[in-house]
Amino acid sequence: MSLNRSLITPTSSPLLERALIDKLERRGTVVGSLGELEPVAVRLGLMQNTLKPRFRDPQLVLFAADHGLAVDGIQTPQLPQSHEQVLQLLTGQLPVSVFARIQGLELSVIDCGLAAEIGPHDRLMPRKIAHGTRNARVGPAMALEQAHAAIRAGMEIGDALRGNLVACAGIGVGAHEAAALVLARLTQSPVRDLLVSGPQMSSEALAHLMMIAQGAQSRHREVTDAVEVLAAFGGFETAVMVGVMLVAASKRHLIMVDGMAACAALMVASRIAASVTDYCVFCRSHSHRGLDQALNLFNATALLELGLDSIDGTGACLSWPLVRSAAALLTELADGEDPGPSRPSAMGGEPSGFDDSAVLRS
Repeated sequence: MSLNRSLITPTSSPLLERALIDKLERRGTVVGSLGELEPVAVRLGLMQNTLKPRFRDPQLVLFAADHGLAVDGIQTPQLPQSHEQVLQLLTGQLPVSVFARIQGLELSVIDCGLAAEIGPHDRLMPRKIAHGTRNARVGPAMALEQAHAAIRAGMEIGDALRGNLVACAGIGVGAHEAAALVLARLTQSPVRDLLVSGPQMSSEALAHLMMIAQGAQSRHREVTDAVEVLAAFGGFETAVMVGVMLVAASKRHLIMVDGMAACAALMVASRIAASVTDYCVFCRSHSHRGLDQALNLFNATALLELGLDSIDGTGACLSWPLVRSAAALLTELADGEDPGPSRPSAMGGEPSGFDDSAVLRS
């Protein structure tokens, strides 16, 4: 797959960054400091290449798939099966569905590779690559051709999504463990650090997970290329997310990354086009210690820490008002100034329109 990396532009712009900071400092002399919200506002301005960042039609997209690793007994007994989680999402039985509605986020669920079939629903997009991946402990989770097909499917989805913000999260039994294997290999991190949930995790449960993970790592010990690592260990939901993230970044859209599978997708995407990480903010829906390590790999922290233990995507919903508020610091706050241009005069005043039809092509 050939990807035009030049379509993803780094957000670095010292002139614009200085102008954004100056704008916030001028307002700070009147209204006071708003702490960590201000650097978020600066990042949003740099992402959108403007002094007045705005959002339209924000999207929350949950990517669902089943994983062959699940046959080794990694399912937590009280958790529903992957397809049951999707049905609960679609019928409004989970908090994330309610939070998305009241926060004005358009919720979509992508069937990237569920083992079961789910009937049509207006918020369900069927893009099944296969009925779940294979067990990475006994062979590649997916064929390399399937990994490429999943990334292409994600690029098509990303190009079709409305708005200029996409919150991404993966769901499915085994999603965390598969993503941990991808992250561990691409960053040479101990997989144990990504799997241990916290001090309450029993030694027996951790030993069982480590046996499965080490078996998969040994089976694919020679694999290092990012997409090949994705094929060896990953889930279809992670692969589809890679394509969505690449296209979102090419359009200078904000990506909200929520959970281990989304972190794994971002790591793969960053190996294809490093600048994709410039367009990301991080969220969390779990207090899982392994997610701390995943965020550390990006030198990142979550926008909001609430001690959640919920389905991925919940943290993004609750963090969205913070993002919207950060943008409002630059666009909505009345301070007696002339409305002025959207860019510093040295950058040519009003920005030229960014071509939202730009598509990464395989």
